[in-house]
Amino acid sequence: MLLIKNAVIVDPGHSLNGRKRDILIEEGVITEIKSRLKVTNAEVMDVKGACVSLGWLDMGVHTGDPGFEHRENFQTVAKAAVAGGFTALACLPNTQPVLHSKSEVQYVRNSTRTSLVDFYPIGAVSRNCEGVDITEMYDMYHSGAVAFSDGSHAIQNNGLMMRALQYVKAFDGVILNQPHDLSIAANGQVHEGKVSTLMGIRGIPDMAEEMMVQRDLYLAEYTDSRVHIANVSTANSVALIQQAKRKGVKVTASVAVLNLAFDDAVLLDFDPAYKVLPPLRRKSDINALKKGLKNGTIDMIASNHTPLEEEAKNLEFAYASFGSIGLESCYALCNTILGDFLGTDAIVQLLSHRPRQLLRLPIPAIAKGASANLTIFDPKEAWTFEPSDIRSRSSNTPLVGHQLTGRVKGVVNNGLWQEVNK
Repeated sequence: MLLIKNAVIVDPGHSLNGRKRDILIEEGVITEIKSRLKVTNAEVMDVKGACVSLGWLDMGVHTGDPGFEHRENFQTVAKAAVAGGFTALACLPNTQPVLHSKSEVQYVRNSTRTSLVDFYPIGAVSRNCEGVDITEMYDMYHSGAVAFSDGSHAIQNNGLMMRALQYVKAFDGVILNQPHDLSIAANGQVHEGKVSTLMGIRGIPDMAEEMMVQRDLYLAEYTDSRVHIANVSTANSVALIQQAKRKGVKVTASVAVLNLAFDDAVLLDFDPAYKVLPPLRRKSDINALKKGLKNGTIDMIASNHTPLEEEAKNLEFAYASFGSIGLESCYALCNTILGDFLGTDAIVQLLSHRPRQLLRLPIPAIAKGASANLTIFDPKEAWTFEPSDIRSRSSNTPLVGHQLTGRVKGVVNNGLWQEVNK
């Protein structure tokens, strides 16, 4: 039995939104929501005016398990998720073996059944994510896959993408694709522009993203199926998605938090920690992404959590792999850069409601009789991100030493709870 005291409820549309209440949880179920609750024999978590919302879900996480446990495993990624306030993760299929059949999907579900954090597997669109042979998505769907994607391997083949969209339409599934045309991006390392020229490094042009965005939107319209454009990064991509939504195309989109926080100027020091995909772009792109979040063109924010070992990241810039961890810092960075622009209610929607709507998952409720799936956070607490705040098995992040505002204080889910960052 857990008693959460002095929590400000953040749940847009809820009758108690913005009100301070105590919440009693017994055997994983909310049994009382009142002011000044007095309960004996309950473990008390006094959050002292911090906020409580529905538990957050992160879209598109690299879990490492199976096959890359030296980078991350289910236990370490769950610890990172809890520290960042996430009670659920949608897991990308880029493991070894790839999540490309019902056996691998069932492995993820069975291995994480007792976790505080819910793990939702994303099945591969093609065998081994190689973009050639389509997988048995129907079998994976019935085994628990919530969406389909080749993850960090953008789907290059137009016919494969079209057939995948037609396939999932039968069960109202969704195809996720991170737009990155390899034939145009070639061996690009950073955004193509002034900074790449000054660095003397081959750039990744906007067109490598935007042409694939246009293709995916066209195919989604043609098939009348659902597509999710993951981790958009350019102003023109936002404009294309906005236009498609106005036409009634079944499209949603997400943005990686680092692409909202930093422009490509930070790369002039050749720090590989900032080398990510999609690449950090211009300030004008960041402004467009922010506007897209505010007007609903972009539906959610993702951590783009990509753990990497030292041997893959701590290299000369041109040889370092793309990617950064982000679960522990995602909310704090969001709140730091978007808190005044969007407000707490909107940020909570982007992290909790919208991802579940995309995946057709039940949306938890802060109500008597509902299963407790909660994130507790303080949007006003200022802190510095230190190495000790990293819970992931990997430590590839550019945020160490950065001042952030907004901190997670605890999570509740599956009859379990954990207080963090006391």
